Amino acid sequence: MSETTFIYTPPPGAPVILHADETIIVVNKPSGLLSVPGRGEDRSDCLINRLREEFPDVLLVHRLDLDTSGVIIFARTKAAQGHLGKQFEARIPKKVYAARLWGEMTEKEGRVDLPLIVDWPNRPRQHVNFETGKPAVTDWRALKTGNGETRVRLMPLTGRSHQLRVHMAALGHPILGDPLYAEGEAQAHPRLMLHAESLRLRHPDTGVMQSFSAPAPF
Repeated sequence: MSETTFIYTPPPGAPVILHADETIIVVNKPSGLLSVPGRGEDRSDCLINRLREEFPDVLLVHRLDLDTSGVIIFARTKAAQGHLGKQFEARIPKKVYAARLWGEMTEKEGRVDLPLIVDWPNRPRQHVNFETGKPAVTDWRALKTGNGETRVRLMPLTGRSHQLRVHMAALGHPILGDPLYAEGEAQAHPRLMLHAESLRLRHPDTGVMQSFSAPAPF
């Protein structure tokens, strides 16, 4: 699916706020909603713009893919934005995702260490490239197998674009409903079965580690 043929139809409704204080906002992003505006006026509706209606001072820290749902954090001050940005650069935050994969995995857990870079002729797709790719590492654990699929917990150690989606596809078990990396029956699902289940990091004010979570809707 290319960017030119994609029709953006974001889900309606106000953002679900998981936590809000003077310096941060934590939200449960729905699948199908951009984190930030895309190219063109038809893609201006996005999570950060919806948040601005209640929190005019909201600032971007990181993103989730359009098709991915789950926990995402925003800052409310420049200081908090910088503090959180440095945490992500230092890989301090612990992110856990829930996913349903095509096929039944035989192993219980593992690590995918495959460098990734944008596949320019096929943007926005990413691909594995050992010459020019940037390091990308994902730990995974199978939770349940059956009916031709596997439910997993994914723990990315890096934050490359589409990392979890490409890494699972590289294992031969693409994420169900993935419009870019799954094919046939694996793609025939109402949404991408990938959800950011929890995020643990240091609060920019107190320095105390805090966890925020939202259960997977699938």
